[in-house]
Amino acid sequence: MPTSRDALSAPHDSPPEDATLRLARGGAALLISAAVLFAVCVASLALGAKSIPMGDVVAALFGRGEESVRVIIGDWRLSRTVVGLVCGVALGAAGVVIGALTRNPIADPGLLGVNAGAALGVVVGLTVSGGMGVTGYTWFAFAGAGVAAVLVYLLSMIGRSTASPLRLALSGVALAAVLSGVTQLLVFVDESVLDSYRFWRIGSLAARDLDDTLPLIPYVLGAALLALALCRAFNALSLGDRTAAALGVNLGLIRFLGFVVVTVLCGAATALAGPIAFVGLLVVHIAQYLVGSDYRLLVPLSMLLAPTLLLGADVLGRVIADGGPVPVGVMTAFVGCPALIALIVWSTRMGAGS
Repeated sequence: MPTSRDALSAPHDSPPEDATLRLARGGAALLISAAVLFAVCVASLALGAKSIPMGDVVAALFGRGEESVRVIIGDWRLSRTVVGLVCGVALGAAGVVIGALTRNPIADPGLLGVNAGAALGVVVGLTVSGGMGVTGYTWFAFAGAGVAAVLVYLLSMIGRSTASPLRLALSGVALAAVLSGVTQLLVFVDESVLDSYRFWRIGSLAARDLDDTLPLIPYVLGAALLALALCRAFNALSLGDRTAAALGVNLGLIRFLGFVVVTVLCGAATALAGPIAFVGLLVVHIAQYLVGSDYRLLVPLSMLLAPTLLLGADVLGRVIADGGPVPVGVMTAFVGCPALIALIVWSTRMGAGS
């Protein structure tokens, strides 16, 4: 007889499938995705305007070889690769968590207004402190994302004891519009921040060094681990609020913790690389196609697929451009938009044929 623990473990729309087969398929997807991510990381170190043989890359990582190669690898490509990994993990996990909180298949970090809050925080930081480094305005991004998340959560709870998915989405869209307007006003009033904001707004893994990135890794890692710990509860939320509550899930606590996860992940990714579009949204759909809707597989798989997509787009932008690398935000838009449209068309045809 099925127990509440079984219900928490399996999402409602998963087809009947042998548990061993499902686990094997999920494990294979995770292993293959990890291998592809490793290959993309290697390509990120070796490829660019100047291709470097792998032997020279390894030597440069250990401080040996030609000085010019050590500068390219150590000062530029290694930092870009680490930034891509950190931001990719953050965007992938945030995309899954937002989808779980809102039960919305097209949810992304911009839906709840968190990205807009982080962007406003960065602009406030640029306005107040001018030429401070990424590490400085990272904390402004955290603050902006946190304030936005709290406001969305409070707005969605007006007149209710818990925040429903629909009210969360509507509150997030409304708040994002307001915060984006304030951001544009600040940029318009203070022209000194326009150049910095314009470069950051496009989305790029460049101009970030390891000193900027390493302090954020514990926060991203902690939030990612919390997302993994919430997977069973997310499976229950997919059954609906009433069923989840009947199974013993504390809806308010789970949504609060989910907001904490999204705030930290979006704040870190937005501060480091800017508001990069499509990554969190696209990888969730790819992961669902590969392993189904079990969040115990969706969350870790998305955290592997997102940095693969982000770094792959960055490498492609470096290889195809003659006059300088194309920012990764532009590349993800070019790659992500057609891929998402194709995925929607394919899903529609599959639904019509079933």
